[in-house]
Amino acid sequence: MELHLYEQIYVYIVQEIKEGRLKEGDRVSSEKELAEQFGVSRITSKKALEKLADSGVIKRIQGKGSFVADSIIGEQEPKHYSEVKPSLVPEDDKQLIGFIIPDFSDEFGLRLLRSMEKRSAEHNYQLIIKRTCGDRDEEKRAIDLFMGLGIKGLIVTPIHGQHYNSELLRLVLDRFPIVLADRYLKGIPVCSVYTDNKKAAMDLTRHLISKGHKKIAFLSPPEENTSTLEERLLGYTFAFTQEGMNLNKDYVLTNLKGTLPININGTAIESDKETIKHFLKQHPDVKAFVASEFLIATMLAQVIHSMGKSQEEFEIVCFDSLNDYLGQPIFTHIKQDEKRMGELAVDMLISQLDGAAVPELNIIEHRMVVKNNT
Repeated sequence: MELHLYEQIYVYIVQEIKEGRLKEGDRVSSEKELAEQFGVSRITSKKALEKLADSGVIKRIQGKGSFVADSIIGEQEPKHYSEVKPSLVPEDDKQLIGFIIPDFSDEFGLRLLRSMEKRSAEHNYQLIIKRTCGDRDEEKRAIDLFMGLGIKGLIVTPIHGQHYNSELLRLVLDRFPIVLADRYLKGIPVCSVYTDNKKAAMDLTRHLISKGHKKIAFLSPPEENTSTLEERLLGYTFAFTQEGMNLNKDYVLTNLKGTLPININGTAIESDKETIKHFLKQHPDVKAFVASEFLIATMLAQVIHSMGKSQEEFEIVCFDSLNDYLGQPIFTHIKQDEKRMGELAVDMLISQLDGAAVPELNIIEHRMVVKNNT
């Protein structure tokens, strides 16, 4: 098995001690020196020194550096990191990585979670998960909890909202290994893995236009500072421009809050249904809808039914639809590749842990699944 970069530094220093080039009390190279010597980041060299200190191989003295501890190395030369004297590899080192997500469901999130868990195990890491239910304070507490547990890296799907979490920003500035899944933070230099939501929304809107619809509405929660929703609205808008059509801004409804995780069990859904009903009465000629989320699409369908209107009059497209009992998609929709998104998010995090540079923006391909109305 190939060694992680920090493991290579660990074994190198152990060998230096075993072969007498470093003796008890000798100063060990600093994080900066090791990083330059091995061509890795200081995060990686720091991790190697921390492992050596935890194992009792070196002693770290604040303000002075790291020094070889008392003689503890056996005579057998280790062939592999895992074969170093057992006392040098702490048994309680669980190699944890964390995943913080607002919520997950059958239509989106569950396959992402399963994919991350499987990929983490393949890298010999354990994935621990915390749901925030879209609450900013809960997101902060989750970060604090995971850091207290000694996680090595963090994958986050940030909550919806107008302000970024200060704890998350601090970790980014401290260069703690982080990957954002399913969205990115504008202007923040952090690795992100996500769907091209602008192109996906354009695909959905142009699908409706190709079927002869000219009056098409867009339904969404508030999009401010949530990259997925901002991009979906942008894609919807661009589709009209590409087709040389005028966009009626009155058809854009972005004040639906019932599907946000923090409101999912409250009365906001009923309020949203009233908002949608009012919209349908105000714009009776609108027969096509781009819903930014599956739950909004289902709310819309329920309102149409409650008003005694025929479902056949309307066409609804959305993101991440479920199938009906016959295995057919309920709505024409964008299917995000959650499996690949989860795998790549973990891979990008492990690469950071190994000291490798990773790209900030990583786009996962999507596909459109068209409902067969026949």
